[in-house]
Amino acid sequence: MPTKLTPDQDALAVSVIRGLAMDAPLAAKSGHQGTAMALAPLAHVLYSRVMRHSPQEPHWINRDRFILSGGHASILQYALLFLSGYGLEMNDIKQFRQWQSATPGHPEVGHTAGVEVTTGPLGQGFANGVGMAIAEAHLRARFGSSLQDHTTYVVAGDGCLMEGVSHEAASLAGHLQLDHLVCIFDDNKITIDGSTSLSCSDDVSMRFRSYGWHVIEAGDSANDLDALERVLISARDHRGAPVLVVLRTHIGYPSPDHTDNHEAHGNPFNATHVTSTKNLMGIPDEPFWASAELVTSYRAHCTARGQDLITDWHHASTQQQRDDFDRTYSLQPADGWKLLLPQFDADSKLATRQAFQKILEASIESIPTILSGAADLTGNTGTKIGGASAFSASQPEGKQVYYGIREHAMGSALVGMAMHGGVLPVAGTFFVFADYMRPAIRLAALSQAKSIFVFSHDSVGVGEDGPTHQPIEHLATLRAIPGLQVIRPADQNETREAWVAAVEHDGPTAIILSRQNVPSITDGSAVTRGAGIVEAVDSPTVVIVATGSEVSVALEASRVLVQRDIHAQVVSLPSWDRLEQQPQAFQDSLFPIGVPVVSIEAASTFGWSRWATASVGIDRFGASAPGSEALDKLGINVTNLVNTVNSVLARGK
Repeated sequence: MPTKLTPDQDALAVSVIRGLAMDAPLAAKSGHQGTAMALAPLAHVLYSRVMRHSPQEPHWINRDRFILSGGHASILQYALLFLSGYGLEMNDIKQFRQWQSATPGHPEVGHTAGVEVTTGPLGQGFANGVGMAIAEAHLRARFGSSLQDHTTYVVAGDGCLMEGVSHEAASLAGHLQLDHLVCIFDDNKITIDGSTSLSCSDDVSMRFRSYGWHVIEAGDSANDLDALERVLISARDHRGAPVLVVLRTHIGYPSPDHTDNHEAHGNPFNATHVTSTKNLMGIPDEPFWASAELVTSYRAHCTARGQDLITDWHHASTQQQRDDFDRTYSLQPADGWKLLLPQFDADSKLATRQAFQKILEASIESIPTILSGAADLTGNTGTKIGGASAFSASQPEGKQVYYGIREHAMGSALVGMAMHGGVLPVAGTFFVFADYMRPAIRLAALSQAKSIFVFSHDSVGVGEDGPTHQPIEHLATLRAIPGLQVIRPADQNETREAWVAAVEHDGPTAIILSRQNVPSITDGSAVTRGAGIVEAVDSPTVVIVATGSEVSVALEASRVLVQRDIHAQVVSLPSWDRLEQQPQAFQDSLFPIGVPVVSIEAASTFGWSRWATASVGIDRFGASAPGSEALDKLGINVTNLVNTVNSVLARGK
């Protein structure tokens, strides 16, 4: 099998990719053909000459990763997956952007073989690539380059590099010298509104050099396949820094009507425009045309390359080494790992963030895949691993990642690390800064990325820092994200079980922790099913349900109420989503039919009507004051809870 396709096959492949890039959006009456057309030669060279990948084994552990950060150009990736033999067929291309098709509007991991991450929101894919490069460097340091030694290729445009997340992620990547990361900058000087000169005058090359990246100016070589190959191999082989390849492209090329026209970003091509472009390229003016001979040759070529690469990889290591590596990728903890976790007795009084750190440190030997870090709040959030070395350019085997004050990049990197595989990423910040990470958290849920987001300082108990740092609406907004496991533990034992639930969950988890000390009042079992009774009574008059530090307030209130012959069943509800998965009979045991339910939580009451008759919460921004005073002044206290219960019962009479 030749190492390259023939020049005629190369030229035909590029034209076929460009033809499909026009045909699919035209048929769908939706899509973005211009960027895909301009980047067809680059993508062809990557898939057929440069990237180490195997269509027959799309999950091969040492494959190169390809991330189309500008996910709107998804038809480009689908065309290459079709040609390379990843399972897409022409009928899938014809169903571009249609209901339940394998070719959705933006690439979705787990939906289409060969797609590594879910991209769309600009800049997220770029930052995911940084996370992937962190995971690769860490695993290479642990297991050696014979098992892990691949490159992450990211294609990003002006939109990705204008978004703030790219600035944070590029700075972090340069500092860490992630030299198995290559970003190709599609420098077409076009945005939706028009020329980039309308809004931006950055010198991108200088910017990335200042971050510590190696920059290759590829010039106007976007249609020179051999020049592209030389540039990409040079970028791949460079060591000591991540690489930015600046490639001048022309959106919509070679359309005689729309080349370099900002309208080519969207869907301006009509049938006449497609015909004129196909005539110029010398291919049949037929919708979804691809030479059967070319497709057969292209797939055979990519299959042979992939088989050779995997064979070489097998020869470079022993079966035992590969088995050990596979076990790491499975993320399975050692047998009996839960027995090593701390138990907290009734006398202990710790902030749940402090308990979390003890639990994390107790897990590090039995879960060696953990990579833990924070956005300059490592000790504050409980994500510090005592005795662990820092992940750095000189020590990539380190388990403590210092992200700096870069919450946007940290969240996106976590998703990239999780989608790379082989590591269990954990990262923390103050809960109020979940706002900075929301796009990444949402994409983690959409991607089912096994990542653990730790948010401490979970309420107005933050205190004197005031409303800018006191999360109010954040719990409600995280609970609204489908597929995100959200757990707010009441005490140290529920924190332990929250960690267990996160480790065992096949997807992302947000663990919400207190700044202030809380008493140990539960055995932690409520987490398993999402909720549990922490004080049971026969024939309850009322149910009080709470989360986090307010569970102890609920217990105190129940003892006041019983003196008034009001018998309150107290329920801890650390995880709404876990409870919602339980049978109705279990939910009815917590909240007996006909018994009023009062909730208390130091946050917005939005959504509590799902469980409660009335709610004690905070439906305003907080205030600067000592934490205990802020909680009291805002009504998170026994007196207000008791009065609310009395009011509810009075209304029911």
